[in-house]
Amino acid sequence: MSDTPFGFGLPPEEPDDGDEGKKKDQRNGGGQDPADAFGFGLPGAGGFGGPGADNPFAAMFGSLNPNDLGAAFQQLGQMLSYEGGPVNWDMAKQIARQTVSQGTPDGVKDASVGPSERTAVQEAVRLADLWLDDATSLPSGAGSAVAWSRAEWVEATLPAWQELVDPVAERVGTAMGDVLPEEMQAMAGPLIGMMRSMGGAMFGTQIGQAVGVLAGEVVGSTDIGLPLGPAGRAALLPVNIEAFGKDLGVPQEEVRLYLALREAAHQRLFAHVPWLRSHLFGAVDGYARGIKVDTAKLEDVVGQFDPQNPEQLQEALQQGMFQPEDTPEQKTALARLETALALVEGWVDAVVHAAAKPRLSSADALRETLRRRRASGGPAEQTFATLIGLELRPRRLRDASRLWASLTDARGVDGRDALWAHPDMLPTATDLDDPDGFVHREHLDFSELDKMLGEAAGKADLRKRDKAEESGDKAEESGSDDDTGKGDDTE
Repeated sequence: MSDTPFGFGLPPEEPDDGDEGKKKDQRNGGGQDPADAFGFGLPGAGGFGGPGADNPFAAMFGSLNPNDLGAAFQQLGQMLSYEGGPVNWDMAKQIARQTVSQGTPDGVKDASVGPSERTAVQEAVRLADLWLDDATSLPSGAGSAVAWSRAEWVEATLPAWQELVDPVAERVGTAMGDVLPEEMQAMAGPLIGMMRSMGGAMFGTQIGQAVGVLAGEVVGSTDIGLPLGPAGRAALLPVNIEAFGKDLGVPQEEVRLYLALREAAHQRLFAHVPWLRSHLFGAVDGYARGIKVDTAKLEDVVGQFDPQNPEQLQEALQQGMFQPEDTPEQKTALARLETALALVEGWVDAVVHAAAKPRLSSADALRETLRRRRASGGPAEQTFATLIGLELRPRRLRDASRLWASLTDARGVDGRDALWAHPDMLPTATDLDDPDGFVHREHLDFSELDKMLGEAAGKADLRKRDKAEESGDKAEESGSDDDTGKGDDTE
């Protein structure tokens, strides 16, 4: 770790022997170039203008054309002026949209969704919901169906990303302040504020690029097993669906319908299992609380930050920035999150297969394609690893799918779906290792428990009512005796 935190260097002191001392200092490699007084590592040898420039401003910006100079100042201004939370979400949104506008590596550009594509998506989701009625006891959860462009996907999902990422970013922001020695923290208020602003910008850059890349590959709003879009709105991306099915040899209509089945199945689950969303997001937050931040890595990244090259920052942050703590609590949080996501994806896989198999000749091929997409470390896993240091275990998805299918055979659709009534009824990570044991094990029936509690509460209310009536009767009898007594005295 360098003596100056985050690569910030102080301007060189004036040499005792004037200009001659300065020249000697430069010949010996001492001091620091005034063009890079704050250690940002600006592009170009010796700063923007190269070595030997007498004017520091010319040295910093001489080789930039006006457009590049304006962009550099704008981005640097956004970094240092940010005063919000742990992530500069305005910057994240801007970079995500810029990434989307550049298109995917295969040359496919984003495009506005036309009326015919919107109609095709709406009809596919409507038909998918009809097919799912036979495969699950959960009713439809999609109040509407929409077709999004990649840019619209970015806009619609950023609130969910904020909820997922802010806990991790908060830890990074705290780490940035903790790197300073304690004796300096009291004096370095403005510096800490600037570092936090830079931290918000760093995360904004990282997240913006990750979300922008993901927007080029997702086919709906639930690709990563979490509800990223607005509740009750099934969404598909026509441009990505077309790219996904391009080389599969399957009619485009079947590809769209199969993906609509998956989107609609996710919507049913999240709409009718009210605790599920908070359970998943809470698991992400619990995992994030156990993450350590490699402050030495963070120092190096900030010290070398180049406003003109955000891609380099993204790559640096992906290389070992997050280090999960090897504690029982962290292992529990990780297992809880992985198991919850696997159960969601496994249930969707099993339900969609049951609905599609009798109706689509390509059902098996599409199912296997999507499974391999996950197992090969697709965009969902990569984005999770980028944003919170978490890599999902694809093998859990197949295990969970087999378990849900076995439950369907053993208990029927209603018995299988009844397990979503309470989180304590769901299979655990151990159950995924032994699905047959879970399927044939007797589980506590929470509906019967609720019935028993209700009956007990009813009996308690009845006893209270009887006691109240009994007390009332005694009061009336007592009142009658008093009245009689008074009458006798009067006579």
